[in-house]
Amino acid sequence: VQLQAFGGGLVRAGGSLRLSCAASGRTVSSSVMGWFRQAPGKEREFVSGIRWSPAVTYYADSVKGRFTISRDNAKNTVYLQMNSLKPEDTAVYYCAADRDITRSPYSRDRYHYWGQGTLVTVSS
Repeated sequence: VQLQAFGGGLVRAGGSLRLSCAASGRTVSSSVMGWFRQAPGKEREFVSGIRWSPAVTYYADSVKGRFTISRDNAKNTVYLQMNSLKPEDTAVYYCAADRDITRSPYSRDRYHYWGQGTLVTVSS
């Protein structure tokens, strides 16, 4: 599975961005797509996830009500709509596809395939 994430950029606090993650390759082997982020000096953390079918979604508490994940099965693409952005949302955002379905969708250990990351910077 190959993943390509894009859509990051610089935005002011309160603004919005939409990230996209295009998947190719053996996507049928993946059941959940996730978004993670890593801020400077911090560990990579779970942000959101979605099953290809049915579209069950998962969110970290820190982004609930502000971020919305969605997917387009026909395009093998997952989106992360980020609204009401805060400076603490600043990070490199990575999309990921799972392989170990025994792990929780919230766990980094579930995911095996990673995109290259896209930088989101939120200014105050």
